Amino acid sequence: MTESLRLAKRVVALAQCSRREAEQYIEGGWVRVDGIVVEEPQFMVDTQSVEIDPAAKLAPLEAVTLVLHKPAGYDAGDGPNPARALVTPATRWADDASGVRPLQRHMHGLGAPLALPTAASGLLVFTQDWRVSRKLTEDIDRIEQEFVVEVSGTLKENGLALLNHGLSFNNYAMPPIKVSWQSEQRLRFAFKRMSASRIEPMCHAVGLKVLAMKCLRVGRIPLSKLPPGQWRYLAPDDRI
Repeated sequence: MTESLRLAKRVVALAQCSRREAEQYIEGGWVRVDGIVVEEPQFMVDTQSVEIDPAAKLAPLEAVTLVLHKPAGYDAGDGPNPARALVTPATRWADDASGVRPLQRHMHGLGAPLALPTAASGLLVFTQDWRVSRKLTEDIDRIEQEFVVEVSGTLKENGLALLNHGLSFNNYAMPPIKVSWQSEQRLRFAFKRMSASRIEPMCHAVGLKVLAMKCLRVGRIPLSKLPPGQWRYLAPDDRI
């Protein structure tokens, strides 16, 4: 009988490398066991075929950031219907042009630092990168968000001017934002220093009812043609 060994030990023998380098090959998705990629260095093997991809590169594993086209009704956080459950290998957009090699580890440890209302659809950012998380929390006042909002009702006199600059809630004056009509029933909101959850009460204050809202952009990252329920990686050179 052949003694079982950790996959990392087999890779050390195959590649004539250090244990840490073997672990990097495995965690980087470069090692196949009987033709199937295995990313766990502790995986036990005995008589199986172990192969290292000829294109394998020893490089540090980077934290990833991805964007999901969240359908309405899904929770951005840990609610009963979490949008995070939509992020699976099967729902990656076929036209993802980021160049990022998908790994199993990319599906774990994802957080959504910038909230998107449950009733809203559109661009939702998930990340493993603490730098991106900090940018979307501590530095969010410098990042513009863009929404399209479908409404019904009759806009009160001077309502558009009030939406742009003039509304107050709980004795707090809303920051100046950019609001314009896109069609007879659609408004475009572009704002900084404000939560998207403020959109609905702002519309209500000027006589409008929100029927639907969609996030089109966060900073320099657009929703673009990403289909609902699918996601794509941010490329290494993308900047929010």
